[in-house]
Amino acid sequence: MVDRQDLREQFTEAFEGADYPISSPMDLVPALPNGPGTKFESGDFSMTAMELNTKLGSGNFPYENVDAFVDDVMAQLDDQDLI
Repeated sequence: MVDRQDLREQFTEAFEGADYPISSPMDLVPALPNGPGTKFESGDFSMTAMELNTKLGSGNFPYENVDAFVDDVMAQLDDQDLI
C-alpha cells in the first residue's frame, strides 16, 4: 500500500529546488538529486523521474510553485490507479 503523504513529501523534496515557474518537465531535471534516475518509492509504488514523466500527461504547464506541480502529479497518478 502506498503512503500518499510519504510519496508527496518525496516529490516535494525532489522538485522544490527547480526554478519556478516551470514551463516543461525539462525545467525539473537540474533540481533532481540523481537526475532522471531519481527514484520515488512507497509501498508497491516505485518509479524513476524518467518513468514518471512517461506516465504523466502533458500537465498544466506552467506551474508557479512546487505545491501546484506535486498536486497535479499526485492527481494524475491517482487517476491512473498507480497509487
